[in-house]
Amino acid sequence: MSAQPSAATNKLLLVIVAILLPPLAVGLKRGIGGSLILNIILTIIFYLPGLIHALLVVL
Repeated sequence: MSAQPSAATNKLLLVIVAILLPPLAVGLKRGIGGSLILNIILTIIFYLPGLIHALLVVL
């Protein structure tokens, strides 16, 4: 049995992080760039658009 986490486990953890801190999930998935800046702005304006964007990026 390998100690490597599966892709499904990584995706599940990213979804949990996206629900709690949307910009962090986008940053972990895509790195620093346009998507992260957009998500930070969306999350500051209102939490729900930032959450939706983060879930779209992660999934």
